[in-house]
Amino acid sequence: MTQAILPFLTAIALSAIAAYYSVIGLAQIFPGSFWPIIVMGTVLEIAKLVTVSWLYNNWKETILVMKVYFITAIILVMLITSMGIFGFLSRAHIESNIIVGANSVQVKQIEQREKLIRERLTYLYRQAGDDPEKVARTTDRQIRNAQAQLVELTKEKLPLLREENILRAEVGPIMFIAELLYDKDDTKFIDKAVRFVIFIIIFVFDPLAVLLLIAANQSYKKYKIKPKPPAPVKKANRKKKLDLPTSPSLESFFIDKDKMLVPKNQIAKVRGMK
Repeated sequence: MTQAILPFLTAIALSAIAAYYSVIGLAQIFPGSFWPIIVMGTVLEIAKLVTVSWLYNNWKETILVMKVYFITAIILVMLITSMGIFGFLSRAHIESNIIVGANSVQVKQIEQREKLIRERLTYLYRQAGDDPEKVARTTDRQIRNAQAQLVELTKEKLPLLREENILRAEVGPIMFIAELLYDKDDTKFIDKAVRFVIFIIIFVFDPLAVLLLIAANQSYKKYKIKPKPPAPVKKANRKKKLDLPTSPSLESFFIDKDKMLVPKNQIAKVRGMK
């Protein structure tokens, strides 16, 4: 029975997770109808499992037209589920890229401002010359202001760089996978690797849940058909025979062996003969 219960529970768990990812992903693809998409996706996922179980148990009795339609419907629902999972996982990757991209843009803007201030400092240093005593008060004030701006820009840039490094560390594994599969010169090699991993997950997720449900039905059917061992037959308790006394009874002392005993129903006949 465990061989039927364990695949069944695993299939239900996989289907529930796939349904969650699918309905959220479909709702993100069609944001204008959030709740109707969620209801539709949930009911379709339940109908898929019921159809798979029913079709397996009633395969011989089902006509060909119903078999073809049910199989086609199951495959299409699996494709819808896979599409929803793809949308869910793709959005998660895109959101992380947006955060990294926003930080990169801010860092580039700060670096451009730093570049302009450094160029201004270079110009002011040329005006001042080699002797600092000849520097005019105005030029000196401008140099100090530019240096203070550089310090503030560095303080502003450090948290952004730290956050960007954390985000890049989180996507580090996918970068290693991308480097194995694609060329680094390709600007979209990380996106291609992410899509490759998502397709692998989709290929395993929902089909595995369907096959585990079929396996659970098959194991349950075998358990149901399996003959039960015969119940052990209880042996009847033999009654002990009473040992009859071998010694003569009390009545034998009062019976004359030479006389014949006559039954009561024969006594009347004997008297009549006289």
